[in-house]
Amino acid sequence: MKNRMLVERPLPLDGNEGLRGPRSAAPSLSPKGRGGRRPARSVTVNLAESPLGWLKARGLVSTRQFEAGEKLRGDWERAALGPRVTMCWDAPPACKSARGPTEAPAPTLAQAAARQRFDAAAKAVGPGLGDVLWRVVCAGEGMRDVARALGWRARAGNIVLGFALDRLADHYRLK
Repeated sequence: MKNRMLVERPLPLDGNEGLRGPRSAAPSLSPKGRGGRRPARSVTVNLAESPLGWLKARGLVSTRQFEAGEKLRGDWERAALGPRVTMCWDAPPACKSARGPTEAPAPTLAQAAARQRFDAAAKAVGPGLGDVLWRVVCAGEGMRDVARALGWRARAGNIVLGFALDRLADHYRLK
């Protein structure tokens, strides 16, 4: 899909402005405000949005561990390793007619690189710690659910997650 640039169009000057009001009150369709600069925006971030953010907000995870987890989650999302929740419109039809191959589309270079980084990080953490790390950081499961699913005691999950995040931060060479 091509990028479309919004263009400001003048309203008619025949005195019949309709429901839009006077000409000076017409909304600007250009992406830039007055003086050629974009208007300032503020963003509210909810730290409780992810389980890792929730743990950091309560001091159960250090900043170093949080950054390592976010880096891993970013690679997981860029590599598109999660389940699809919408229709895949770029895939060929699934029928077995002579329309063409029914193989999946090739991943982009960025997607392939993110997959390699994710696999290298998972290998560096190890198979025992990778499960809890993936469940909390990538899948977004809460620590209570993870500990219950893995058959651990209530507080053991936080300790194991801390070990996994420390190994991950060492892999990413975060200070």
